[in-house]
Amino acid sequence: MQFYDAQPQYDLTYSDVFLIPSRSEVGSRLGVDLSTNDGTGMRIPLVASNMNAVSGPRLAAALARRGGLAVLPQDLDGESAAEGIAWVKAQHPSWAAPFEFSADTTVAEALNVVPPVAGHAIAVRDGDKTVLVFDASKLERMPGDARLGDLDHLAASTLSAETAADARAAFDALEAGDGFAAVEQDGALVGGLAQRDALRTTLYQPALDDEGRLRVAAAVGINGDVVGRARMLREAGADVLVLDTAHGHQGSMLRAIEAVREADLGAPIVAGNVVSAAGTRDLIRAGANIIKVGVGPGAMCTTRMMTAVGRPQFSAVLECADTARNHDASVWADGGVRYPRDVALALAAGGSAVMIGSWFAGTVEAPGRIHVDASGRRYKESFGMASSRAVESRFAALDPYERARKQLFAEGISNSTILMDPERPGIDDLVDMITTGVRSSCTYAGARNLREFHERAKVGIQSAAGYEEGKALPVSW
Repeated sequence: MQFYDAQPQYDLTYSDVFLIPSRSEVGSRLGVDLSTNDGTGMRIPLVASNMNAVSGPRLAAALARRGGLAVLPQDLDGESAAEGIAWVKAQHPSWAAPFEFSADTTVAEALNVVPPVAGHAIAVRDGDKTVLVFDASKLERMPGDARLGDLDHLAASTLSAETAADARAAFDALEAGDGFAAVEQDGALVGGLAQRDALRTTLYQPALDDEGRLRVAAAVGINGDVVGRARMLREAGADVLVLDTAHGHQGSMLRAIEAVREADLGAPIVAGNVVSAAGTRDLIRAGANIIKVGVGPGAMCTTRMMTAVGRPQFSAVLECADTARNHDASVWADGGVRYPRDVALALAAGGSAVMIGSWFAGTVEAPGRIHVDASGRRYKESFGMASSRAVESRFAALDPYERARKQLFAEGISNSTILMDPERPGIDDLVDMITTGVRSSCTYAGARNLREFHERAKVGIQSAAGYEEGKALPVSW
């Protein structure tokens, strides 16, 4: 990456910079390879943050199916973490698992879990048997007290796995029907398929492990039995281990990295968070392969306002990535992205991937109950991982006195409303939007892959007015 003019003597956020087009011989966005080169096996450079309100097993499977990676949070107890990893590994790499409900579940109860939007399968079970599969959008006009088991008239058609595997054949079959079908293999339900899903199989490659299963990462704290936790997660099937704490440049983190490295668990080690060359260098020397960069840019984070600690994210990624590259390591840009442009800028600065939290928290696949506000808009709740809400959950096993002491030092937002976008309700919809933007950014730079993008990207500095000029008008003239 190079600055179009002299590099400023002050730090920059994503809003402060923009990309300048260069001569390009890349004829199509589809010719751009978004695979990372950081050893994680990602086919697109998107990582779902290890936040309780973001990365559950369903979102992890959905993101890996499109080539990304989700990090299951450290707050999960050992059994829950192992079960979550096992669930992801058991999912089909091409078709999403339906949301399962018993026949006695009411429509109102189901709508607390999945909104009435097209492309998401609902499977109704009677004991061990699936008796009905239909598209979630069919719930829109159903009475709230209706039993799902009584909605036989909503049943979707079925496609064989062989037909579903052929994108054009599947698309044409769905076009002849109502745009959605249950996918069966050897007489068993393996997923649901909508027309856009058929198209997506031609655009994305799943992130798979050596056994052909979807990849998933898991987080480890830096206190307690760090090696024991890391070994348990690895044995459960975690492909990447993420050692995580708010202040990554500290002795406890360095010792934790060294211990996990010496355990030789056979998985990439991600560690953070830091924002400086010195922090990046120390974590790499301790044994980390990938460094998480970012202190304070996240939507749920109040660290900068509470402590004045942090750094504008574009400059932090730029410096840390340069240092990591000189030590044969990589960085993940963690937080601060609000638009696809921000993702592109983080990659231009040298990030191998970009971590996203709150942006994903309002999706169908994210954990959490669906709520409805006074205007009828659906939303989910998100919260910071250092907030009182997160602390209460993380230290629930402590006695009330010690738990209360921990909460004295909580910071971050405990309850934020994340509206579900009716135009992009699912993780697939957001991935489409983000990767489309990033692919276009690469073509403007004349880059066929992310390595070339970082090398060829030209970045300029803009005023606040320049940033505002680039936004579309929300109303007519």
